[in-house]
Amino acid sequence: MGVQLTQLVKGQPIELADLFDKTIAIDSFNWIYQFLSIIRQMDGTPLQDSRGRVTSHMSGLFYRSLKLMENGIRLVYVFDGAPPKIKAVGEQRKTARQEAMEEWKKALDKGDNIAAKKYAMRSSTITDEIIEGSKRLLEAMGIPVVQAPSEGEAMCAYMCKKGDVYSVGTQDYDALLFGAPRLTKNLSITGKRAGDKVLPELIVLDRLLKEMQLTREQLIAMSIIIGTDYNPGGVPGYGPKKAFERVKEKKTFDKIFADLIWDFPAQPEEIYDFFINPPVCEYQLKWKPINLEKVKKIMCSEHNFSEERIENAVNKLKDSKKPQSSLGRFAKN
Repeated sequence: MGVQLTQLVKGQPIELADLFDKTIAIDSFNWIYQFLSIIRQMDGTPLQDSRGRVTSHMSGLFYRSLKLMENGIRLVYVFDGAPPKIKAVGEQRKTARQEAMEEWKKALDKGDNIAAKKYAMRSSTITDEIIEGSKRLLEAMGIPVVQAPSEGEAMCAYMCKKGDVYSVGTQDYDALLFGAPRLTKNLSITGKRAGDKVLPELIVLDRLLKEMQLTREQLIAMSIIIGTDYNPGGVPGYGPKKAFERVKEKKTFDKIFADLIWDFPAQPEEIYDFFINPPVCEYQLKWKPINLEKVKKIMCSEHNFSEERIENAVNKLKDSKKPQSSLGRFAKN
């Protein structure tokens, strides 16, 4: 879910070519949820293999990763670990998905495919099988996988602050609160949407803070008022614009929260401290050439993808005339 800053934060449109020779840390769960939600049939049914196992995420990860690699972009996928104790969205999300699943079934019974797909997209769930299958596929593709101890976005931000990656690839703004110097949106969905071209968007934290005339502390405080995964819904009566005005007026953390209605288990100070000092771990990044036979075993033998299409997609990368797109580039750190 993440903090809702869309009304206040506008990214700079860029082309994939602008990310040539850059390394992007991908918030894996964010992307996988998108693929599970979007890659579906007309009635909302996800892609499945002959055994009924969901494969929407595998299609998304495979083809989107190759597309980015063709543009000379190195990828690192970071997976969530244990949720922090202060995280409060788990049960809410579970309930919302169960309700969406029930509405999806009702719509299917009525033959209303439009409503069915809408509710189906809201019912997506990431299982252990999906996580492990995703990791196996990415490793077969030669892409490094990092297991975060807690929040994946916090780990991505840490890697970005260290300079090991250029930016964090996610649709959520939380990475900025964790201190990521750069965030890149729309990498998972670039293309056509409703007739319009969807471009990646780059958000630079220092530039954003300067434009909004905020400190990072104030940005976090404003986000807590709006609502985060640790206090869903935020403070009653406060949307993004009103929260921004309050932070600009009150300035300091104590004054910002002095007389606000607060009805969450986690206190503002706890949430702030988590954004400043989240659990992270050490890691190693090593890119390898794509192992086509392993990829075909996973995608084709195990999950019924077309062998011809998989080979053609990989060969397109191999045969690319752009030197930056050669497989050899992805074998070095």
